Amino acid sequence: MEITDLSPGGFACACYLVCEGTDAVLIDCSATPEAVKAALDKQGARLAAILCTHGHFDHILTADAMRDAFGVPLFLHEADAEMPEDNEKNAFSVFFGNSSFHARPAERLFRDGEILRFGALAFTVMHTPGHSKGSSVFLLDNVAFTGDTLFVGGWGRTDLHGGDAFMLRRSLQSLSDLPKSIRIYPGHGGSSTLKNALDLIL
Repeated sequence: MEITDLSPGGFACACYLVCEGTDAVLIDCSATPEAVKAALDKQGARLAAILCTHGHFDHILTADAMRDAFGVPLFLHEADAEMPEDNEKNAFSVFFGNSSFHARPAERLFRDGEILRFGALAFTVMHTPGHSKGSSVFLLDNVAFTGDTLFVGGWGRTDLHGGDAFMLRRSLQSLSDLPKSIRIYPGHGGSSTLKNALDLIL
């Protein structure tokens, strides 16, 4: 498995290309289609899908451009289904007032515990509400793509639409039950082991 970090994308948001042989999946979409195409060409892989950890605007920033460029579906947790089209719920209006940002709805909604398979890649969905209602972590082998649920030494804010500090604390406790050797790839900032990330906050 090869993970290409295309960070930072727009608004310093992470964007990861995960490849196994010729199969590739994008985790969140803040990078440009051109950057993704260059990474795909380097790996000799073909993009199968975009998995979004949650529906805030910075994580779906180039969702429409990416889907237009590669003809692939966008996957999002069902609890965040309304966020791409809603300027307030995806938090764009919180930061930019009357300016608008809208993306097309996700083509595929997932739930906790689902296994999302794309050729040689199989991601297990772990629903981790708190930063948003549908915030999710994608588990693959000894790796976790944690979005804004867990950073190295921190976590996502809970004062935006769908945020809940109590639920986020429960989600962090759930993550602490995973093997501590897992390597996390957060939605912002660098990667680390799960143990190191949790030791800094719990």
